[in-house]
Amino acid sequence: MSAMVNARSAPLRADALSGVRRRRVLAFCVDITLVALLTAILWTVLLVLTLGLSALLLPPLLPIVAFFYNGLTVSGPGMGTPGMRAFDIEMRMAETGARVPFINAAAQALFFYLSWCFPLAFVVTLFDAEKRFLHDLLAQVVVVRRL
Repeated sequence: MSAMVNARSAPLRADALSGVRRRRVLAFCVDITLVALLTAILWTVLLVLTLGLSALLLPPLLPIVAFFYNGLTVSGPGMGTPGMRAFDIEMRMAETGARVPFINAAAQALFFYLSWCFPLAFVVTLFDAEKRFLHDLLAQVVVVRRL
């Protein structure tokens, strides 16, 4: 892990990690509400369009929506989900500080939702110097205060 910190092209600002964990929790509350709302709308539209025939195929819709929601919003120009932007944080590549590509952003979301099956995975952030969670380490990203 220290190799990733040393490989960064520009060092983090002194306040870049200040309050990041708390802001991430609050941003998650906003984002999961938006994902649930988007999923409900999409589920209803698909249910109506298929005259109810798709009801059995729609339960995995929430993780699919969450995957694309995170991937598209974090890799976009705002460099964060609407919840992240509301709480003044953004996601960057850990090694370079560059914008996160779609695949890393979507993978980070996938790892995040899988980590709920293993709650001890969240303890990693207490020992990481950059306050990164295990899913951040796996996706090679870091969440910082907006520059």
